[in-house]
Amino acid sequence: MAGKLKKGEASSSSGGGGSNHRGESVVVDYGENKSSCGYCKSPARTSIAHGLWAHSITIDDYQDILDRGWRRSGCFLYKPDMERTCCPAYTIRLRAGDFVPSKEQVRVSRRMQRYLEGTLECKKPGECIENPNASKYTRSHTHLEVSSSAAKESCSNNNEEKGGEEKIMHYLSDQVDNAVRGYSENGEFPDIQFPKAIVKKVLQAKRKLLVEGSEDLLYSSNIAFQIAATIRRSLPGEKDVHQGRLSTHITDEKGPSPKLIAEKLECYLNQLAKTSGLLVRACNGHLNFYSATKQASLYESAQTVNISKGSAAGSESKGCGVTHSSQNAPVKRRRLEIHLRRSSFDSEEYALYRRYQIAVHNDTPEHVTESSYKRFLVDTPLNYVPPKGDGTVPPCGFGSFHQQYVVDGKLIAVGVIDILPRCLSSKYLFWDPDFAFLSPGKYSALQEINWVKENQAHCSTLQYYYLGYYIHSCSKMRYKAAYCPSELLCPLRYQWIPFHIAKPLLDKKRYAVLSDVSVSQDRESLPPHVSEEVMEVQHDDIGKEDTNDFPMYDDEVAIDFEYESSDNEQNLVSVDVEDGNIGNILIGLNGSRVRFKDIKFAFGSSERSYLEFQLHRYMRVVGEELAERMVYSLE
Repeated sequence: MAGKLKKGEASSSSGGGGSNHRGESVVVDYGENKSSCGYCKSPARTSIAHGLWAHSITIDDYQDILDRGWRRSGCFLYKPDMERTCCPAYTIRLRAGDFVPSKEQVRVSRRMQRYLEGTLECKKPGECIENPNASKYTRSHTHLEVSSSAAKESCSNNNEEKGGEEKIMHYLSDQVDNAVRGYSENGEFPDIQFPKAIVKKVLQAKRKLLVEGSEDLLYSSNIAFQIAATIRRSLPGEKDVHQGRLSTHITDEKGPSPKLIAEKLECYLNQLAKTSGLLVRACNGHLNFYSATKQASLYESAQTVNISKGSAAGSESKGCGVTHSSQNAPVKRRRLEIHLRRSSFDSEEYALYRRYQIAVHNDTPEHVTESSYKRFLVDTPLNYVPPKGDGTVPPCGFGSFHQQYVVDGKLIAVGVIDILPRCLSSKYLFWDPDFAFLSPGKYSALQEINWVKENQAHCSTLQYYYLGYYIHSCSKMRYKAAYCPSELLCPLRYQWIPFHIAKPLLDKKRYAVLSDVSVSQDRESLPPHVSEEVMEVQHDDIGKEDTNDFPMYDDEVAIDFEYESSDNEQNLVSVDVEDGNIGNILIGLNGSRVRFKDIKFAFGSSERSYLEFQLHRYMRVVGEELAERMVYSLE
C-alpha cells in the first residue's frame, strides 16, 4: 500500500535530532465532551472540551500540544472549547529566569526555613508556635514574654515600653490575619487576597469605658471594613450573582457587612482573654481589644505569659496556637529532602493522597480509590527519554515524575509534574493536612521554578514553568498570575501574551482573542502600580488546586461523552480533501501507519464522509503539524 510507514517512524518533531528514538504518539479521538464544571459549579453540562485518549505520546509532541492549549489527566488529553465552555481556561506560563517573587512568596520561603531551623514548631494540627530559643529577629515577629519585672522596667524606660507595645500590636495583627486566613480556608470568607490587618494603639484621650466599667480599650483595628471593601472589589458588576455564594454570616441586604465580619473575627479570637489578659469585642465594624482588668496597660499584669504566633491551618478553635510556658525548649533542626522519581504507584504516596482528598477536598472515602488515583496521577502516556549527557536532556530525563517532599523521613507532600524539552509542567500537588501552615502549594511552586533555573545548565531549551490553566472568571484560579511575569496563550493564534496586556481584555469578557491587543507595548511603559497589583493577587492557598488544575476529567468522565454537531461542523463534511490538508493525517490501522489520502477510497461513501468530518475537527484542534505527526488510531 502506498505511503505505508513502519512503527516508530511516525513522530518526527521540531524538538531536534534523535526524535526517532523517542517513540511515537498514538491517540484515539474522543471528540467533543460535555460535563459539569468544577470551577463555576454549574449543575448543567456547561464545560465543553475536546478529548483524546493517548496510548502513547512523545515528549516533543506533548510539549507542542501544550502550546496549543491542551492538558492531560492521566492518559486523557483535553482542550477546552474556549468560545463555548462556561469557564474559558487559558494556558499560563512563566519564564523561570525572569521570575520575581512577591513579598508573600518570600515569606513562604522564610517560614519553611524557620521550620527547618527549628524556630517554628507545629505540635499538632492547626497549632504552630515559635521556639523560645529562636534568634532575636525571629522572636521579634512572634514571641512576647510579659512579666511583672519586665513591666516595671518598661515603665521606667519609655523607649522599651514603646517597643514592647509595637510587638504587642504586631502580634495582635498576626492573630487577626490568622483568623482571616482560617475563615478563608474553611469557606466562611471568599478565597481571595485580603489586606494585612493593622492593630493600632488607642490614645488615652479616646478611650471609652464599657457600660460595666471593668474594661479599658487599649487597641483597635478597622480590618473588617477593609475585608468588606475587598470582597466588593473582587466581585465587580456581579453583586447579585455572587452574594448568594458568600456566607450569610458576613452579609446583609447591602452586601458584605463590616459589622458582621468583625463579629466573626471576635468569635475566632476569644481565646485571647484567657491567655493574654485581653478581651476582644466587635463594635460597629471595629475590632477592639480591651484590658480584662482595671489596669490600663498590659505591662502592669502580674502574670507571666508566653504568646506564640498561631496558624490558621486548622479549625477555628485551634487556629490561635497560644501556649502557656515559661521553659525554653531546645532548638531541633529538621532535614528537608526533595526526591524526584519517575511516575509509578507508591503505597505511601497513595495513603497521603487519600488523606489529603478527604481532609482538604471533602471527598468521601469510597470515592478516593486506588484505581482512581492511578488513573489520575500515576498513569501517563509520555514516553520517557533518559539523560544523554550532551546538554539536550536534564539529568533526570524527560517524562512524568513525582517530586516527594520528605522532612526527617516523613513524606509531607508530593508534586506531580511533567518535564518536557521547554518546560516543567505542574500538574497536581497533594500534602499532609498537618503541614498546611507551611503553605505547601506555594512552597512547591517556588521549588519547581528554581528547579527549572538550575537545570538550564543541563538543557538550554528548558526555560519555562507551566502552571496549568488560568481561569479569569474563577476568582480562586486568579492567584496564578501572582507568579510574575507570566504569559497567557492566545486561544486563536496560539501566541504568548504578557499577562498585564491580556488582563484588561479578560476584565471585559470571559473569552477573548488575546493577540488582538498589540504586543508591541514595552513593559516599562506600564504604570508602576500595575505590576504591584499583579504581585499582590496572591492568596494563601489551601492546596495545589490553586497551583495546579482541578481534576476536571478522569477515565469515567472522559468515557461518558456525547457528540454535538453544529451547522459549521456539518459543513466541514462537504469540504474537498486536498493534499497537505487532512490527506496527510497519519492513520493507524491494522498495525500499519498510512496517510489518509492513501486509504480514503478503501471506505464506503458515507463512512468516508463521516471520517473526513472527524479528521477536519481533529486537525482544527491539534494543528496541521501534529495531525501529520501523531498517529490517529482507528484500531
